[in-house]
Amino acid sequence: MKTKFSLVLLALFICVLQLNGQNFNTEYKKLDSLPNISRLVHNVAIAPKWIDSLNFTYEIREKEGLKKYRVNVLTKSKELISEEKKNEVRETPPARGSARLQEKRVFVSSDGKLEAFIKDYNIWLKIDQKEIQLSFDGTENLFYSQINWSPDSKKIAAIQTFEAERHRIPLLESAPADQKQPKLQWRDYYKPGDVIPMNRPVLFDVENVISGGTGYDAKIEIDIRDFANPYQLFFRKWSDDSKWFSFDYNERGHQAYQIVNVNAETGETNIVVDERFDTFVHYGRNYIYYTKDGESLIWSSERDGWRHLYLIDAVNGMVKRQLTKGEWVVREVIEINEAEDYIIFAANGRNKSEDPYNLHYYRIKTDGSGLTDLTPENANHRVVFSPDKRYFTDIYSRPDMEPVSVLRLAKDGSVLMELGRADISELQRFGWSRPEVFSAKGRDGKTDIWGTIYRPSNYDPQKKYPVVEYIYAGPHDAHVTKDFAAYMRFSKLIEMGFIVVTIDGMGTANRSKTFHDVCWRDLKDAGFPDRILWMKAAEAKYPSMDISRGVGIYGYSAGGQNAMGALLFHGDFYKTAVALCGCHDNRMDKIWWNEQWMGYPVGPWYGESSNVDNAYKLTGKLLLINGELDDNVDPASTLQVVDALVKAGKDFEQLYLPGHGHSLGSDYVTRRVFEFLYRNR
Repeated sequence: MKTKFSLVLLALFICVLQLNGQNFNTEYKKLDSLPNISRLVHNVAIAPKWIDSLNFTYEIREKEGLKKYRVNVLTKSKELISEEKKNEVRETPPARGSARLQEKRVFVSSDGKLEAFIKDYNIWLKIDQKEIQLSFDGTENLFYSQINWSPDSKKIAAIQTFEAERHRIPLLESAPADQKQPKLQWRDYYKPGDVIPMNRPVLFDVENVISGGTGYDAKIEIDIRDFANPYQLFFRKWSDDSKWFSFDYNERGHQAYQIVNVNAETGETNIVVDERFDTFVHYGRNYIYYTKDGESLIWSSERDGWRHLYLIDAVNGMVKRQLTKGEWVVREVIEINEAEDYIIFAANGRNKSEDPYNLHYYRIKTDGSGLTDLTPENANHRVVFSPDKRYFTDIYSRPDMEPVSVLRLAKDGSVLMELGRADISELQRFGWSRPEVFSAKGRDGKTDIWGTIYRPSNYDPQKKYPVVEYIYAGPHDAHVTKDFAAYMRFSKLIEMGFIVVTIDGMGTANRSKTFHDVCWRDLKDAGFPDRILWMKAAEAKYPSMDISRGVGIYGYSAGGQNAMGALLFHGDFYKTAVALCGCHDNRMDKIWWNEQWMGYPVGPWYGESSNVDNAYKLTGKLLLINGELDDNVDPASTLQVVDALVKAGKDFEQLYLPGHGHSLGSDYVTRRVFEFLYRNR
């Protein structure tokens, strides 16, 4: 017997496509219960909580209601420990407060006999209750910020920081709750090209001071001329024998990333890892592990065109062995167990018969042999390992395949027991359309571009549907979801009679280095040549996708920049765009993100990708949305676009939100976005 809730959904799905000629707000209101369709999916993915290495609990929503189970790995048994009946209200526990721990700037030597601390911007020692100044060159703008004792307690490797003048942006709160007059706020916010704080390594011989010397004699000079332009420089580790320490050097512009050893006796430097590219080092994906004998390190690198693991001599930097190899990408290292001779890692793209973005988990010997796929099913895998890494739960799904949850043995991936298999029969009964994973050739005619097509409930292939692309082309990752979901953030838009597509074009991550490099100094590209070809290929196969009258597009943050860029640079294909809190000029946005992809120093290519500088090219319908208190993307970025559009005599719409920050996902904003796309479909 259908519930009242189910009957409402049925009516919604049958009637919601009849929007033409009706009041948008009235019909949109009918979709408020749409997020609840997720409740029609039972036995969906679990979130295990491991109690110990042999026991875990998980909750799962079955047809009867929410149930909690306890699983024992050895007995492969599942015990029901609690349940809540369907529609039972769950009490939310009170939030817990947290106390912030205050760090004391006292650094105890490895043998516990000495103390070092920072006072008056310099390093001091405390020996037999006597304070001895170790450094004398610290100032307010050139101060010591780190102290790292050697294992033998004879040396200190320190970091000295040059403090640049801070770049601040003003944020005007127009309508504060507690007063009538606006409030001016300030945020520290470095932008591309700014002078930034810089670190340098400093080495001290503490033993010399203990033996009767002074702090003036303790400093061992390090030649840092080759490391004088850091974006980042930080201490890495001391060797176990105290003969050297290492630091990471990320050169400004991110085209070179090095791990450098410093001889503890002489101060001489030796580059152990030297990553260099004509484009960029994706340093956020770097991985390093030092072997227990201290002789080697395992490093992730894209030097052969794909991200893989390498075994490198920790002293001289020689590559001993490439541990993984092929046209696929290592995404994350989970465990390195030297005693049992294995590495567990996550990767994508190795299984050529499926979506290359699907995440799989692998086990390999530490010499690079014996590669085993622990998660062989054609799906995207989400896993949680037991504390000892001997077992793991695996929830695998695709946008077009409901989740399956299993318990596996980490040694070979064998399934010990099934924990749950999603039941979407109720969802399908009401006309829900299963998304379709689709691929087509990109601009080079060879590379497969992957994305997903979302269609309305009770989709009719004989009808024509307007198409909207939801875009986020930030190069730091790939962004098209690979997991099953009954409800997406754009589901209301779909049920209003649109086909929505999401695509990962060239210039995004998790594919080859060549694929990723397309973004270099050219964020306006945003994979658009690939996206357009993909949609044309999809329309050729599915004529119900009506792209002939122009495609709509919307996006948030970097996606906001992309959405407006679609009208500026591809106005012959896209006709309507909503740009939410977009970083419309990469010179106006935060330094760490923009210099990574656009480079340093700032060059003319910044202007070539700027929505501000190219605003005069606008065609089609544009809605700009941003919040006045956005401290992620400077609100002035959007306002400068507005200024340029006005000067160019271009018509557009704007929604400027007092009191709002970078997160604009309110019901009001969503309604305005979808109303604009619907009105201009």
